[in-house]
Amino acid sequence: MEQMQKIVGRQRGRGEEIRASEQQGRSEEELDPPVEVPEKWRELTLGPGRSDSRIVVLLSCWEVWKPYCNLSAMLAGELVKCRLSPKSTLVGQSHETYSSINIDCIASICMYPLLKQTHGPHSSFSYCSHLIHQCTYKKSLNFLKIVHAHFLKLGFNTYTYLGNRCLNLYSELCHVNDDAFKVFDDITHKNSTSWNIYLKGLLKSGNLGKACHLFDTMPVKDVVSWNSMISGYTHFGFYSHALELFVEMQNSGVRPSGFTFSILASLVTSPCHAKQIHCRVIRCSLDLSNVVLGNSLIAMYGKLGIIDYCFGLILTMKECDVISWNSLIWVCHRVGYDQLALEQLHQMRAIELLPDQFTCSILMSVCSNLRDLEKGKQIFAFCFKVGFVYNSIVSSAAIDFFSKCNRLEDSVLIFKEQDQWDSALCNSIISSYARHDLGEDAMHVFVLTFRKNIRPTEYMFSSLLSSVSILLPLKMGNQIHSLVHKLGFESDAIVASSLVDMYAKFGFIDDALNIFNEMKIKDLVSWNTIMMGLTYNGKVSTVMGLFGELIREGPSPDRITLAAVLLACNYGNFSDEGVQVFSSMEKEFGVKPREEHYAYIVDLLSRSGKLKEAIDILETMPYRTSSNIWRSVLSACVIHEDLRVIETVAKKIMEREPQTPLPYLMLAQAYKMRGRWESMIRVRKAVAHRGPNELIGCSWVGINNRVYSFASNLLEHYGGKDLYLVLNLLMWEMESEDCHV
Repeated sequence: MEQMQKIVGRQRGRGEEIRASEQQGRSEEELDPPVEVPEKWRELTLGPGRSDSRIVVLLSCWEVWKPYCNLSAMLAGELVKCRLSPKSTLVGQSHETYSSINIDCIASICMYPLLKQTHGPHSSFSYCSHLIHQCTYKKSLNFLKIVHAHFLKLGFNTYTYLGNRCLNLYSELCHVNDDAFKVFDDITHKNSTSWNIYLKGLLKSGNLGKACHLFDTMPVKDVVSWNSMISGYTHFGFYSHALELFVEMQNSGVRPSGFTFSILASLVTSPCHAKQIHCRVIRCSLDLSNVVLGNSLIAMYGKLGIIDYCFGLILTMKECDVISWNSLIWVCHRVGYDQLALEQLHQMRAIELLPDQFTCSILMSVCSNLRDLEKGKQIFAFCFKVGFVYNSIVSSAAIDFFSKCNRLEDSVLIFKEQDQWDSALCNSIISSYARHDLGEDAMHVFVLTFRKNIRPTEYMFSSLLSSVSILLPLKMGNQIHSLVHKLGFESDAIVASSLVDMYAKFGFIDDALNIFNEMKIKDLVSWNTIMMGLTYNGKVSTVMGLFGELIREGPSPDRITLAAVLLACNYGNFSDEGVQVFSSMEKEFGVKPREEHYAYIVDLLSRSGKLKEAIDILETMPYRTSSNIWRSVLSACVIHEDLRVIETVAKKIMEREPQTPLPYLMLAQAYKMRGRWESMIRVRKAVAHRGPNELIGCSWVGINNRVYSFASNLLEHYGGKDLYLVLNLLMWEMESEDCHV
């Protein structure tokens, strides 16, 4: 320590000697040569792994002595390579202060006075430009502040070129605060680049209010200025403001660029607006062969499901890159044309364009939907060949693909071979375990993600909560709920919807409804989840009230929403409301009824005794009617004792499922009720002749780690009398509460 203090004292004395010589007009060469470098320096810097806090002081001394000391090249190289280890810093100093700053740059600053004396003032500007270049290369905020202070000291802070470059670096490092404002304010002659760089930096740092004020005070607004503000409004979710600003931009006489329309394409929510943007592109004489603009338009139409326009755009583009084809494949996959998406891969290969990792991940998802194991294995083999298999995006898609194709062991193998885990990989394997009802394995991976300091995502929580609602106990779900609240995910729509679904499936419908009511942003999935949960828990009146609220305030209902409403009408025997909802599906909501909607309305009409209307709907149904729908009609026919309809419906079920015993048993029961014994015997003989195996209904419940099963043909149980007594009481209570029994 004493020797170190002597070295620092010599360095200070040397600096005073230099300053005195400058005042006396003497040059550096007239000074006495410095002392030799002490052996202590070599001991600390030479040799592998030698790095401690003393080197920081020694390096600082050496940087100032460097222009005067005749150090050997070896010692200089070792000193420059020397870095602090993360465990070795001076007290009260951060790691970045010494580890992230380029030592060569600090040495250059120390040498600047000599350069100024020997080469004149003209080269000092080039030297400062070189320092800015070093900042750009190193991306170090600390060194940028050092250079900025150096400019202030030398008076270069008023130069437009240096100020713009320094301001741009502050913007890239997301450090647009008082330091950046000082740079901007000191520039004497601000050009449009100065204003645009500062505007971009404010938006990038999240200062939308200051950016708006700066934009209003700009003397000249060019297309870059308008694009920056439109992009900023879009980034912060002010879509209407972005569109209004675009209209104002046109009124001001500024011609939009391709980047302008690329931003606007991401804001489009309807086919009409998409076509207007497309027409405006043509009217502005922008070249549709521009790859960036073309890709944005393809993504715009793809988001709306207008696949024909996507193909038309890619045909008009003179040059298509891999992003263009990725967008087209994604569009085909999104609208459900998975086979067409695979065909685009062959078109892509025909023009000798290699797929990238995003192409492969989309194609793996396509094969997942098709459940095409062979094609997916071929794509995975290609990924393995070109080295994409260790890419997180590709690996996550492969894990999901093999899981959906019932090859969970392959998914687990791919996951275990990954060297680095991230949230995407963990999401895929957790959802895979949950898909195969392996909740404990999913929870085990979730715990490992915490140990590896991987922050959970909303999709990870969603998969875990779905596992809890099926397999794991409610206590585990409560713990996950607490973790969701602790990590701040309770406001996320995906996580909140999963919590609603979990509590609804456990029967805690009031808790589910409270979570739904506390949601700040309710998307359609949230509405569908709570409405389905209320329906299955018998709260049909609440479902109808929520449906009215959704029509007034929420998003437009989809097929799942309407299915939940029809099912609620079925459970609550709201025949008039159900018929009204079914008849207005396509006219009012633009949803074409599917098979499940027909099944619900037919069952509702059948239970209400409107058999003729139910059969009329079945006969006009555009889909091939399944036997399940006819079974609901047949059950209602037996209740209402319409023998002619029973015979007709039973015949239709026999044609579709010859081996099922249900129509024969129903016919036999109907004949018995009407006293037609010969017909009953004939039907029973037909059942015995065909020899169908009757499917026995069975249910089970888990209590204290033991599963109790109950079969419909086995009514005997050691506690059967008590069980059925409680069951009858529950049925009576449900009927009194207008619940479906």
